[in-house]
Amino acid sequence: MIVAENVVKSFRLSKEQKKENAARPGGGKVDAVAGISFTCKPGRIFSLLGPNGAGKTTALRMIATMLRPSSGCINVAGFNTVSEAGKVRRHIGFMTGSTGLYERLTPLEMIEYYGRLHGMEPAFLEKRKTELFRLLGMEEFAGRRIGKLSSGMKQKVSIARTMIHDPQVLIFDEPTVGLDVITAKSILQLIRQCRTDGKTVIFSTHIMGEVSLLSDDLAIIHRGRLLFNDTYQAFIGAMKTKSLEDEFIRRVEEA
Repeated sequence: MIVAENVVKSFRLSKEQKKENAARPGGGKVDAVAGISFTCKPGRIFSLLGPNGAGKTTALRMIATMLRPSSGCINVAGFNTVSEAGKVRRHIGFMTGSTGLYERLTPLEMIEYYGRLHGMEPAFLEKRKTELFRLLGMEEFAGRRIGKLSSGMKQKVSIARTMIHDPQVLIFDEPTVGLDVITAKSILQLIRQCRTDGKTVIFSTHIMGEVSLLSDDLAIIHRGRLLFNDTYQAFIGAMKTKSLEDEFIRRVEEA
């Protein structure tokens, strides 16, 4: 489970940014996340939507312990992301489209390396590796150097690395961005499997089709604040437009 309570993340502005923001209150800093609260439950997929710069990635990085909240509290799998960051990391998998890979290694070598970093028993590591390579269709390129793989293949390696230690909580930051339809479909199937397995899943996306396919719960973030936070069905029931995309745009524009 993920529980975020009144979370704020402020960043200091550079000299140039201060000039641009001179007319606004508190011109020396900006709140990328401004007091958000939400809960992500096991066996459900929580979708976090928002336009570019809304605060989605900042929120996900705080959950993953990569950033510290300026105030507020985040608990993941029962552990505080600041005071118990090491324990949180053992229970999460975090994947973003910009994650770097060691290009001289093969997918097999890469996944084995990360499994050992997580302290996995050899038999369990071998079992998980076989499962993930089959689910993601990675067998045919498992022995090729990562530097020679396509972007879709690399994304599959990133996901296998994220999930190799069988974490309770999965954090996906736009996992299908820039991918072809077939690769994106296999990744979405894997995310659905995580829900079936009772894991806690939070993901961000710009693709409304993914939202309708995956979401149990939904939050919309804009300028660091939540505009909506409820079940996906509640969102559909409250729509004033004909499509999910139009409703998302309407709420952002009204805010």
